Amino acid sequence: MRDESSQQSQPVAVTAAPQPAATRPAATRDYDYYRRAFAGHALPFAWLDLDVLDENVRAVLGRAGSKYVRVASKSVRSVAVVRRILAASPILRGLMCFTAREAVWLTGQGFDDLLLGYPVWHPDDLTAVARATADGAHITLMVDSVAHVEQVESVANLVGVRLPLCLEVDMSLAVPGLHFGVWRSPIQNSELAHPVLERIAGSKHVFLDGLMGYEAQVAGVGDNYPGQRAKNALVRQLKGRSVRLDAGRRASVVALAESLCGPLRFVNGGGTGSLATTRAESAVTEITVGSGFYSPGLFDNYRDFRFQPAAGYAIEIVRIPAPGIYTCLGGGYSASGGAGKDRLPAVYLPAGAHLDPLEGAGEVQTPIHYRGPERLGLGDPVLMRHAKAGELCERFTQLVCVQNGAIVDEVTTYRGDGQCFL
Repeated sequence: MRDESSQQSQPVAVTAAPQPAATRPAATRDYDYYRRAFAGHALPFAWLDLDVLDENVRAVLGRAGSKYVRVASKSVRSVAVVRRILAASPILRGLMCFTAREAVWLTGQGFDDLLLGYPVWHPDDLTAVARATADGAHITLMVDSVAHVEQVESVANLVGVRLPLCLEVDMSLAVPGLHFGVWRSPIQNSELAHPVLERIAGSKHVFLDGLMGYEAQVAGVGDNYPGQRAKNALVRQLKGRSVRLDAGRRASVVALAESLCGPLRFVNGGGTGSLATTRAESAVTEITVGSGFYSPGLFDNYRDFRFQPAAGYAIEIVRIPAPGIYTCLGGGYSASGGAGKDRLPAVYLPAGAHLDPLEGAGEVQTPIHYRGPERLGLGDPVLMRHAKAGELCERFTQLVCVQNGAIVDEVTTYRGDGQCFL
């Protein structure tokens, strides 16, 4: 790892705004490019290609149209990288956080306009948010029930502040025998939203700041998996139906919310996988995006768009047990979610390499099968991609940043800053 003086000598490498298109496009970056760039660096490590990150930021902005983009911190998990992304454009505005403690900590790092993507219940966490609010922070709490509102209200009253709330509306699609979506809010329509909105409107200690509807089944479900034509067709059909229903549902709840609570500061929707459809809704003012910036493995399986792999991790070849098999140290970093092959890490480079079907990616060793043109030897890196975005940063304290063929910086992840929120 680089010493402190080395990191301080190039302080703008990551925190600066994204630059014009890279001198070598992401599509032409091969194994040799990264092997040369990372030569001599101790393995394993997580890497971030700043040129490719910048390409993805520009692609996100292009797909967002006229909507603001809120950055999902859970998919980035590095303060320096979040700053770089936000610096790219005034269209990128605010963060969606995943815990109260994370949001409060981020206010101490200079961030504002923080939206909690999930409800907060514990009084200690709510008190921390309330105290940060008293000190000038703007942290919006997520609610989907009268009980949530009353819990927040009680703490706000004790601390002597008025706390902003965001009402989450369920965007899932119910079809016979299938819940197409995720289990989040119980509020599925205006009728169910009405008592919660009335409770907010009648409170002196909370107010309605915004509304969110996350169409996870559109934004986070791939529809172009190899060898799954029938399933892909079904998912696309269900997505199309969801998009039509979600727009009407969101608009009706927004109208009710504004009639009871006054104008909303924001209406949030979507995600990386639904930019093109969510931006078409007139009621939506902003779209949350996270995974698109790093573009992990799960986002290879969409028909309508493709971002470039900007982040991953490198593991070291330490054994060659047989011709065409290269055993690396470590590497078993699986993703959360429903257990399946798509949650496993995948070999990125050298192209054509793959995991052993019996061993997979292991806790202490990962055998790689490869019979391509690259000459691999002991000490060489194998580049891997995590299935999801921010979870990669929970395994490493730093991101090794490469730009134009060379390491230009090393920046801390949340873990490197001594933080572990979930």
